[in-house]
Amino acid sequence: MASAISALPSTIIPSLPSPSSSPHCSSLTASLTWASASFRYKADRQSSAVLNPSPSNKRSPKLICRAAEYKFPDPIPEFAEAETEKFRTHLHKKLSKKDIYGDSVQEVVGICTEIFNTFLHTEYGGPGTLLVVPFIDMADTLNERGLPGGPQAARAAVVWAQDRVDKDWKEWTSSSSK
Repeated sequence: MASAISALPSTIIPSLPSPSSSPHCSSLTASLTWASASFRYKADRQSSAVLNPSPSNKRSPKLICRAAEYKFPDPIPEFAEAETEKFRTHLHKKLSKKDIYGDSVQEVVGICTEIFNTFLHTEYGGPGTLLVVPFIDMADTLNERGLPGGPQAARAAVVWAQDRVDKDWKEWTSSSSK
């Protein structure tokens, strides 16, 4: 292992502490760290990353990595309406079982549903786009208005959304493309 490490490039970056001055790492760890610190990152004109293992070793192959651009689909209003209704039904059923809401259940469900509906119509574009922000907004809005159970309602909403929204989107888009 030591011979393999000594064969690696040994360019040292001055701003890093030398391996011998660091009491918290073994010589093997330090050697690996120093060897890996010699790699250089460059970006070419096409925004692809080129990793050149050693500037002095011209025989080393260059590794090129191109990042794929992915554009999420736009929100689907019909999906947003259908999903909002499922959300409203579930949240009302879930929160009605808890005593902390008392007579405020309808108002709490209404606020959460309105925030969720706005999110689905403006931001949600399929799997990978379910954000935490609307659920934080739910808890904050309920707390600001002095309504009970803001964190609990937001938690119930996010648990339902994590479990259902992406699956429902996949079903919706697969059935509409047939």
